[in-house]
Amino acid sequence: MSVVKSDIVGWLLDHLAYINQSYRCCHHIPPDTQCRRYVFKAEYFDIGKPHIADSEIGGQEPGSGDSRLRGRKCKRKSREPNQGELEAQEYHEKVSQAIRNGTRKLIEQSIEVGEQSTDTRVPAGEDCTKKQITPVIANSMLIELCSMAKQMVQEQHQPVQVISDEAESVDDLNLLAHLTENGSDCARIVMLMGQRYLLPPRSSFLLSDISCMEPLLGYKKYDLITLDPPWENKSVKRSRGYSYLFPWQIQQIPVPALSAPGCLVVTWVTNRQRHLRFVKDELYPSWSIEVVAEWHWVKVTRHGEFVVPLDSTHKKPYEILVLGRYKGSSERQNGEPITKTVTVPDCKLLVSVPCVLHSHKPPLGEVLKGLTRPHPKCLELFARNLQPGWTSWGNEVLRFQHLDYFQEHDTMEGGSSCCISQTSTI
Repeated sequence: MSVVKSDIVGWLLDHLAYINQSYRCCHHIPPDTQCRRYVFKAEYFDIGKPHIADSEIGGQEPGSGDSRLRGRKCKRKSREPNQGELEAQEYHEKVSQAIRNGTRKLIEQSIEVGEQSTDTRVPAGEDCTKKQITPVIANSMLIELCSMAKQMVQEQHQPVQVISDEAESVDDLNLLAHLTENGSDCARIVMLMGQRYLLPPRSSFLLSDISCMEPLLGYKKYDLITLDPPWENKSVKRSRGYSYLFPWQIQQIPVPALSAPGCLVVTWVTNRQRHLRFVKDELYPSWSIEVVAEWHWVKVTRHGEFVVPLDSTHKKPYEILVLGRYKGSSERQNGEPITKTVTVPDCKLLVSVPCVLHSHKPPLGEVLKGLTRPHPKCLELFARNLQPGWTSWGNEVLRFQHLDYFQEHDTMEGGSSCCISQTSTI
């Protein structure tokens, strides 16, 4: 379970525990009878102190809004804030008190019921010694491979590649721009350009860029779609290792064609107000989606502090989620509509220790439970990892599935008897 504490204000989540629960299954290693269990390396969630302490913000108290940071080599001349900065500050003033109070409430309640240790540590898996984190260099090739695949893929409607429980070898799979499904109750290891990637049970994915999404169309109609678009900004433009899309490109994603009637759509948005306005006023209306709620993901350390001061003007410790409902034509039975939608609560908080890996978002399945029809079909767009029971798409969809992000937990004898059934989704 990813939910540690639930309250009217929102949820306290344990992202690492969710990942490791997802891999309580085995990988058959032919011709041996061993099964191996893997867990995500805990150091990727070992955030013990804020990135920027309150004391480093010009010696001011939290909430002062002073963004002067110690250690800067040069001082910028004071200037009037631009329109974007004024809009961001106005938005922050509107939501900051609810974020502060709600986060404190969730953490204090968790301490009271003994779900945290005496040092007020937010649960994030087992304690770990701080280690130097080495990036997985092989993942940088995924975007390039997807670009190459545009020239290689001839067929527009390839059959789905299914990995079954009986399949002993998956070495001959073509993972580029081919919809691949792990239909097994066990995790499986696949190879791509000499690199090993771990697939969770009952997961499916399409590794492609935006120009090769055809295999998804007609595969399923989804009741829940989440997307984390690569938003354009100055820092992204300066970075060579991170691609981005313009708003008009994001608008071309065929979300209506992928949505079942009443589909719940959740979009991660940066704190730039122009992106938030675009989603609410342009993107969702173009997809026939009605905005129904706005939530916040709040990032805290293992000790319950904000990863950066809440009122820092340098950066904020929260991100925005915009929830909407697809208004496609309702399904009918005997001439009567049968699609029923549940009212989505507004202004909820998701509080968790974030992963140090860029853009590794916390799971949403459990907190969205009950807001879709039972046993929903779920899709993540612009994904960088896989989830059991979900379909995932993106040009880095296997990024955080690389085996180097995991470690072997134990080795068990007995073949399929050590496999645990798939993790339930929402």
